[in-house]
Amino acid sequence: MRNFSSVLICLLVGVSLELRAAEEKSPNIIIVLSDDQGWGDVGVHGNDAIQTPALDAFSRGGVDFRRFYTSPVCSPTRASLMTGRYYYRTGVLHTSRGGAKMHGDEETLAEALGSHGYKTGIFGKWHLGDTYPMRPSDQGFAESLIHKSGGIGQSPDHPNRYFNPKLWRNGEPVTSSGYCTDLFFDDALSFIERNQRHPFFVYLALNAPHTPLEIAERYVAPYRAKGLDESTSKVYGMVQNIDENFGRLLRRLDTLGIREETVVFFLGDNGPQQRRFNGGLRGRKSSVFEGGIRSLGLMQWPGHTRAGTALVERVAHIDLFPTVLDIVGVPTKERKLDGISLLPLLSGQARGHAERFLFFQCHRGLTPTKYQNAAILGERWKLVMNEGQFSNEDFQAGGTFGDIMLYDLEQDPGELINRSGVNSHVVSDLLKRYDQWFDDVKMSRNFTPGKLVVGSKEENPVRLCRYQDGHFVGGYSQGWDIEVLRTGRYKIEVKVPKAIGLNRLFLSWQDQVLSRSVDDSNPTAQFLLREGMGRLEIWAQEDGNIRIRHGDNSVTGDAILTLLED
Repeated sequence: MRNFSSVLICLLVGVSLELRAAEEKSPNIIIVLSDDQGWGDVGVHGNDAIQTPALDAFSRGGVDFRRFYTSPVCSPTRASLMTGRYYYRTGVLHTSRGGAKMHGDEETLAEALGSHGYKTGIFGKWHLGDTYPMRPSDQGFAESLIHKSGGIGQSPDHPNRYFNPKLWRNGEPVTSSGYCTDLFFDDALSFIERNQRHPFFVYLALNAPHTPLEIAERYVAPYRAKGLDESTSKVYGMVQNIDENFGRLLRRLDTLGIREETVVFFLGDNGPQQRRFNGGLRGRKSSVFEGGIRSLGLMQWPGHTRAGTALVERVAHIDLFPTVLDIVGVPTKERKLDGISLLPLLSGQARGHAERFLFFQCHRGLTPTKYQNAAILGERWKLVMNEGQFSNEDFQAGGTFGDIMLYDLEQDPGELINRSGVNSHVVSDLLKRYDQWFDDVKMSRNFTPGKLVVGSKEENPVRLCRYQDGHFVGGYSQGWDIEVLRTGRYKIEVKVPKAIGLNRLFLSWQDQVLSRSVDDSNPTAQFLLREGMGRLEIWAQEDGNIRIRHGDNSVTGDAILTLLED
């Protein structure tokens, strides 16, 4: 009897502790981020052609941030979302060509939550660096199923497709069976089930409906039958698939009994890439007009947010980081945040931020320039500078300081009437604020992208991708800016077309040009690399020739570097 009583007491104590832990459990956090899904790509925002019943119900049953702002393109948005900081502070400059590399010392939402007991997982698109120390595993995510670069099918894992894609699970390549969006949701649901007794953070960063527009015909046919054009039909089919998966996620939370202890966000990363319904907003992806930077912003936190709340206050991607940490009670490091917690707004303690200004800029190139495709947004007025001048070449050719437009968004949400001529004092004030912001974000890292590291113990070999990691000048890669951590002999393989007929491999590093004879179908050789920082350039060329200019009589490609011996 005494043994039975002891066992019973232990069981009761265990149950009591488990109940107490459940009561004290911090709320779970789920962020679903779609790619190129515009503000108008849901039925609840006035689109009567698209089928999004789960998202529409989610909006009506929770909070719809009607003025949720992001950057005009994806990597900048993702950097700001993960850090609560304007992307220029993090090392991210744009989406490719060396500009989508976030510094590894940035504190991410995953790191902040993980350090306080959260189980963390990312499923989908990272796009903030594919090499150490910028990978999801380096930035706080304990589990991951992702594609590399900015999209499935891009280098470094080309060729690849949305169906049966090659993905990377916890850093290792895997070939999956199914459609990419389904697969990412499948893995996220499995992660949630395995970690439901712990607080968890799920970052479901989708690559749809970004191009290439690949989706099963059964999703496309109904929209095509309505008379919609081919790209719109495919995008709507991809969004409908997202909607079905999102509904499946919410139902699983209900089945597991954890819906009320889970904060769920559904966000877009920028405006639509193709022309289609966008709720009357002007512009689309890459533009700093409203159609490029006003995105989907939906949220539910049962028991804490009121159903049917449509907030018209200006909020932004930079606010998610401080908001989530405020919700769960996690302090941030002593680092400058640009975002603010939305918890007072959500709880009804605050109404708007009249003195707050939001800043936007987007360009193609590694040297940000003042006033290039930029905007500043206040409570009423919005100043737009050199809109549409996306590449550095465009700006230098046609951009001027005077190419500015001022809009009164209270009276003119479609940005149709330029009021800069009759409100010069407003223009002057906003330009002054923009100048201060630009100088401030430049001071953070002087617009230096995240650092590529070779020779680390954390990643060997390292693949340097021309398209994603290269230092681009004049439209083509001039190699990579890297740091070699350890002097040693490295095996270097260049991924080039088969049978290129070029039988010598060249390497330029630290003011030296070295070369080795190689098999022309598989240029691979060993070189001694000394530690240090600098520009690394590798190319294949015909033996006996002198390189004229990049690409004239030589071939470049992605390079795989393996440290063989210290």
